[in-house]
Amino acid sequence: MVNAIWKKISNGNIEPVYLLTGIEQQLIDTTVQRLIKAMPDIDAATVIRFDLEETPIEAVIEEADTLPFLEERKLIIANHATFLKAADKSKEKIVHNVSLLEQWLENPSPTAVVVFVAPYEKLDGRKKITKLFQQKAVVVETSPLTGRDLTTWVQQEAASRGITISGEIAQLLVTMAGDSLLALSSEIAKIAMYMDGDGEVTGQIVEMLVPRQPEMDVFRLTDAYMTGNVPETIKIYHDLLRNGEEPIMLTSLIAGQIRLMIHVSSLVKKGYHQQQIAKTLNVHPYRVKLIMENRRIPSMQRLLRILERLAHIDHQLKSTGGKRERVLEIFFMDPMRGE
Repeated sequence: MVNAIWKKISNGNIEPVYLLTGIEQQLIDTTVQRLIKAMPDIDAATVIRFDLEETPIEAVIEEADTLPFLEERKLIIANHATFLKAADKSKEKIVHNVSLLEQWLENPSPTAVVVFVAPYEKLDGRKKITKLFQQKAVVVETSPLTGRDLTTWVQQEAASRGITISGEIAQLLVTMAGDSLLALSSEIAKIAMYMDGDGEVTGQIVEMLVPRQPEMDVFRLTDAYMTGNVPETIKIYHDLLRNGEEPIMLTSLIAGQIRLMIHVSSLVKKGYHQQQIAKTLNVHPYRVKLIMENRRIPSMQRLLRILERLAHIDHQLKSTGGKRERVLEIFFMDPMRGE
């Protein structure tokens, strides 16, 4: 888990070689920032960077083995380690001496910290060099965070800006802002600025400063509708209209949420777990988690009937010239129709 590795770095336990892999760029950037912060002689200007799509690995190794001039240890970032993934060699501009890298990994330089970045969803585990990295380097897998890992990240990000946030309020922030680490980091920075970098974040502060993502409000809207809570459904719907959301777009998002519920329910019955479902459906694991934890999802038959009615509403909205808002509102006021 990335939090455990960050803790070791903060405590000064820094290894000579790191491999950052995965598609969550915010976690990659944060890991590099934590290394810079933990190395007293290093700042952003003194970090040595290579692009392995443009530079052979031999240049990185030569730099790592060259004694630092003023620092105790140098920090080297080698980005785009394409040789770790399955790739079409005919499309590669640079030929890397991977055998030399294999030898170097067995005895890396004691005066350099080298961070190899492979920002890819999957590496080629069959390659000898990939297996060697798994053995000799600290591997940081930056897959999208979900559940407790995500709220823990929010709490740590808040703490880095001088403020504290409870797990409950961190979850509220995620619910409102979504699960993008980049977006969450931006919102936390805004909250910290409002609080002048001190104090505990409250639900009231989050509600006041953080705009809700339409997709998350659609989740709340769909959930309220499913449970027959007409007043809450209408309230959320009117809030979305006031925020400029269009009935046609909302109908499409609700239908998408219903389809996701159908697919998740079907895959759960087949024995798929959360990560497998998210990968199969190409959606963020957090959205899958919310559905899997919702014990109030209706039967498959009702979901299909609702989906059919939404298709009819979509046609109405696209063919009417009157008040489109009313068409969808009537649908919300009769949540049990179709049973």
